[in-house]
Amino acid sequence: MLPAGNSAAGLSLGRLLKLLFLLFLAGVALRMTILAMPPVIPLVHDELHMSETQVGLLVGLPLALFAVAAVPGSLLIARIGTNLAVIIGMVIAALASGARGAAVDVPTLYAAAIATGFGVAIMQPGMPTLVREWLPGRIALGTIAYTAGMLIGATISSALTIPYVLPLLGGSWRRDLVFWAVPAILIAPVFYLLSPTRHDRLAGGTAIGGRWWPDWNDPLTWLLGLTLGSNNSAFFSTNAFLGEYLASLGKANLLGPALAWLNGLQIAAPFLLLLMANRFERRAWPFLLFGPILLASFLALIFVPTRLGIIVSAAFVGFTTAMTFAPVLALPALLSAPGDVPRTSAGMFTVSYTCAIIIPTVSGALWDLTGRPWTAFLPLCLCAVGLTVFGAAVTRHRLPAERMPGR
Repeated sequence: MLPAGNSAAGLSLGRLLKLLFLLFLAGVALRMTILAMPPVIPLVHDELHMSETQVGLLVGLPLALFAVAAVPGSLLIARIGTNLAVIIGMVIAALASGARGAAVDVPTLYAAAIATGFGVAIMQPGMPTLVREWLPGRIALGTIAYTAGMLIGATISSALTIPYVLPLLGGSWRRDLVFWAVPAILIAPVFYLLSPTRHDRLAGGTAIGGRWWPDWNDPLTWLLGLTLGSNNSAFFSTNAFLGEYLASLGKANLLGPALAWLNGLQIAAPFLLLLMANRFERRAWPFLLFGPILLASFLALIFVPTRLGIIVSAAFVGFTTAMTFAPVLALPALLSAPGDVPRTSAGMFTVSYTCAIIIPTVSGALWDLTGRPWTAFLPLCLCAVGLTVFGAAVTRHRLPAERMPGR
């Protein structure tokens, strides 16, 4: 239950907007550099002579670090505080992302991708914790703010690269990756200068000195992780394989518009969720509605590979994963005691991104083994089913006060 007097309604409008803006910026830093890679994967593939399995690993390795480093991220939050941990993650992710452009072969590219994932992984448990600390009475609103940043950060780097940035940079995928690292690194000092001090934060609970090791015996950790894992695996794998899939169909010219719709339509989701901020907290309907639509989108990519079918399917993959993304990210702060938010989030990210490295690797291996490009989307169909089932189940989990003895 929220402590008395913690409602964000007591904030001035200017202070509320500043906190939402900072959460938004942190969300941009979380995704902009990661999603700068998919548009240039065909160029990287050709220059470094990569197999489809190696392409899957290129996408999966940062996600693996999201899993491996989530718990150390929770520990870092417990030791130095949420703000500083998030800033450290921002700097590491931005610098490593730019370093991908200096890769001389596949191993060095993987090393830079791993470092990028490590920086993002440090940030991720901090975001639900910041929402709980800064806006304990407006968890849905705060979650929408940083989710919107994540979606817009993903969209601008993926949608603008092919039509604008690559031509501006002479078609160099190396300079493109450095280009997107620059605004990412500039976010860090802005976030540092504008963040509230420890004494200025709302009394939503502090992460310093709190418990950091996830409770692996708690079903909540696994339900959250499998729900988010189904969402992330579907989204990232589609970004990874869409270019190669279209090339196999002789429709490589559709990659630009398909990626633009895949990531661009996600921008609509935060505005729609903003209108119903109090209607998706702990509700099953986003998963029961958008999970089946996601499944239909993957089936359409396989069986209706026309220009219209591909673009519409890609658009709905982006939209459905966006409409279920904020509802699941809000759940750690809603379903955990204040001091447990970092470790619950870390457990969720560990499980979810373990799924997100396994799924694209399996998708790439299926393609390589069968020689049939459409088989890469079969594991993603299972992700859509998992999003529906696990998402609906986790919303029925009881609140901390309801799990107390005698309740």
